[in-house]
Amino acid sequence: MHTTHRIASGRATLAVDVQGEGSPIVFLHAAVCDRRMWRGQLAPLAQHNMAMAYDRRGFGDTLASEDTFSCVADLNAVLDGLVPGQPAVLVGCSQGGRVALDAALAHPERVRGLVLISASVSGMPEAVYPVDIAPLMTRLQEAEAADDKDRINAIKAHLYLDGPRSAEGRVSGAARQLFLDMNGIALRSPPVGRNVDTAPAYDRLGEIAVPSLVLAGDLDFPHIQDRARHIAAAMPNARFQALNGVAHLPSIEPANTIAAQVKAFMATL
Repeated sequence: MHTTHRIASGRATLAVDVQGEGSPIVFLHAAVCDRRMWRGQLAPLAQHNMAMAYDRRGFGDTLASEDTFSCVADLNAVLDGLVPGQPAVLVGCSQGGRVALDAALAHPERVRGLVLISASVSGMPEAVYPVDIAPLMTRLQEAEAADDKDRINAIKAHLYLDGPRSAEGRVSGAARQLFLDMNGIALRSPPVGRNVDTAPAYDRLGEIAVPSLVLAGDLDFPHIQDRARHIAAAMPNARFQALNGVAHLPSIEPANTIAAQVKAFMATL
């Protein structure tokens, strides 16, 4: 059974999709997507768990007034509202992975395990782009300077959906339309304020001892693949696995295996 909940957190009302019952799994979306990036994962994981995905402030159906806020506090509001007192497995992609890592450091008792896909990390080093990718990044900067949102959206689809070294349009059809719709909403969202979760986590990864699976697509940015390997090496109970033939957002690629990866991870807990 699929239900949508509205959870209050400060001056925001978070839109949360929930399926199934049992041990909670929370899916945390990337900064170029919203909770719909996980629509192919909720039903398979809901067979034996309570699977949920929500839109952060500035994304999808979540409503928020401009204010200072904490992404970790918003996550806690979802957990308190739906599974009070139960630790959860957090599955985070890109910026969603950063939220998961920040939560694991701030509230380790609330986190049962982590699945991190192309994860960002607060306090991480600045990205260095190889010479063959740099021109595409320059085109993105030019589009942003011109505030050409449609062009920004198209370039980000190339970078994050296709992969920066892949041909533009490698991923087509419904998956591409979903990306353009999700990121289009994010690009046009009014300001939501400042996230106060700024404490660096990069040098504290060794403190995160929960079982963790770290994934990265082999078509993603090289520095993101390297960062995923660093995360797995720095965390004492983590392992890294490369995903072949996918880029930054494997959960919406036509041949994605993220549901199977999460199921296999759950079986180890």
